[in-house]
Formats: sequence, structure tokens, C-alpha cells
Amino acid sequence: MVSQAPTGLWKESQDMIGRRESCSSGQILMTDLSCLAYVLEEWTAVEYLKKYFFHLVILSLTITALLVVFIVPLTIVLFIYLSNVLLLLCQRNGELKGDPLSDVWDSARKTIASFWDIYARVWHGYELHGVENLPEGPGIVVYYHGAIPIDYLYFLSRLFLWKKRLCLSVADHFVFRLPGLKLLLEVTGVMPGTKEECLVALKNGYLVSISPGGVREALFSDESYRLMWGNRKGFARVALEAKVPIIPMYTQNVREGYRMFKERRVLRQLYEITRLPLMPPYGGLPVKLRTYIGEPIPYDPNVTTEELVEKTKAAVQALIDKHQTIPGSTWKALLERFDKHYKSD
Repeated sequence: MVSQAPTGLWKESQDMIGRRESCSSGQILMTDLSCLAYVLEEWTAVEYLKKYFFHLVILSLTITALLVVFIVPLTIVLFIYLSNVLLLLCQRNGELKGDPLSDVWDSARKTIASFWDIYARVWHGYELHGVENLPEGPGIVVYYHGAIPIDYLYFLSRLFLWKKRLCLSVADHFVFRLPGLKLLLEVTGVMPGTKEECLVALKNGYLVSISPGGVREALFSDESYRLMWGNRKGFARVALEAKVPIIPMYTQNVREGYRMFKERRVLRQLYEITRLPLMPPYGGLPVKLRTYIGEPIPYDPNVTTEELVEKTKAAVQALIDKHQTIPGSTWKALLERFDKHYKSD
């Protein structure tokens, strides 16, 4: 029995020598390669990766999608703050002083407007139709409020670049609580929108814009594009007192570009208590955006405030019905970026 062990070892060594000899003669040493592959698989978890590769791909795509749909809306906020920083630089280098709405600031406004217009063209293929419906003098522009009013920023920018006109904006009170935006709000004409402020602006010949739905419409409207104006009548009272027309406006696919999570009763109640937009928007997809300005509703001294509200609501709803697929379709809105034969009428 003592002599058998060496004999066995001697046979194994002879077999290995024979395999090496076969390798040297041009054949592949399969046993050594197989062993090496096995070790590598054990060390690098290749088998594990092969087994769960599909799951890893799905997980990676999901994480990427989540980052995109939340980071792009945050990017808009970043761009807004960058716009304010740019104005501060213009103010410092050009020693700009005086009334922020004066012509002295036009060059700075043009710089900001050009930045947003380039973004509008590149990311959303933005189009503006019906500018000829805006009166030469004062008027009140009434529009549908998307989850993020990015379309309204585009409208302001292009209107200034095309017509060199300022449209003063009535904003929710929470906007003025945001830190670091004071100069931007002043130069672009954003105001709390009291009756007195609106009347003064209209008397000075400005266009004034307002979304009667406001933050409530932004948060709780959906792909059905329903108007949520509640009992808002202030804009109609101001229009009648200032004797100016009301101009309806709507942006196609604005709710497809940015959306809110489905309404939750608790969040709705929380908003009604705090009046703060506590729900984050998501989206940022490069859908096609087209803003349509409808025919003005002329001043009529025989129309009551309630009747003017209903006329305005019907005019905005007519633009939605004419230009928007209901319910909204994100895929259709994306494909419209490639539709070269679309007719704006």
C-alpha cells in the first residue's frame, strides 16, 4: 500500500506532461483554461451578473428615469436663480439704477429673454401664435396654469424679443417669499396683483397677465385640462373698471411636459390651509409646446362681472378644445416635435 501512492502521483504527473506536450504542439489546454474560467467566474460574480443582467438593466433605467423626471424641474428653478444672478452682474457692471421697469434695463431684459428663448427652442420647440391678437395698448391676458408655468416664461421672453413689450405678471404670494429673487421679480414686472396695482399698470399702458386658477390649478388639474377658477372674479372687475379687453391664452401640451402626482385628499386639504405648493412636480420631457393667443374680448359696459368671467372661461376653454388632445398624451406630444406639416389653425 505504501508503493501505490507514489505510483498514482507518478501517473498524474505523466498525464499533465502529456497535456502540456499537446499544448506545445498547437492544441488548447482545455483543462487549465476551464479551471481559470471557473475561478474568474467565482471571483467576479460573472454567473451572478449573467443571471440577473436583465434585472440590473431595468433597475438602472428606472433610477435614470427617476433622476430625469425630478432633476429637470429642479433645473428650471436653477435657471431662474441664474437669471437673477445675471441681472445682478448687469446691474453691477452697467451701474443700472432707477425704476426696474424703465428702458434702462432693456438690455439686461433682452439678455435674460434670449437665454430663455434659446432654451424654449431647443428643449420644447416652442412656438407662439396669435401675437397679432394682443392690443397695442393695455389689456389683461388670462391663461391656463400648468404644473410649472414654464410656457408663460417662454411667452414673456418671446414677446419681449419680438415686440419689445413687457407684460406684467400677477403671481401668488408665496413667490415673493422665495429668497434671492427680488431683482428678477422687479425687472420682469412680477407683482402681487392687488386691484390698485393692476389698475395703475393698465393706466400706464402695460399688458397685465393673470391665471385665475393659480396654484390650485397647477397642483390639482390633470391631463383633462380642466379649469379650476373657483370664485375668482377680480380680473373681470379690474377689466371693467379699467375699460380694457381680456385676451385668452393657452399653451398646448403644457400638462404633458410637467405633471403633478394624482390628487390626494390630505394634500389638497393641506394646500387649502397653508396655500403653499407642497407637492413636487415631475417630468421635464421635451414635448412640443405651442402658445395660442385668442381673440380679445372687448370692453362692454353693459356686461356684468359674472358674465365677463363666464365669457373669459369659455374663451380659454375654446382654445383648449381646439388645440389640445383630451386626455393629454405624452407620447403624442413628443411625436409632435417631428411633425413638420402641422397647421397652427
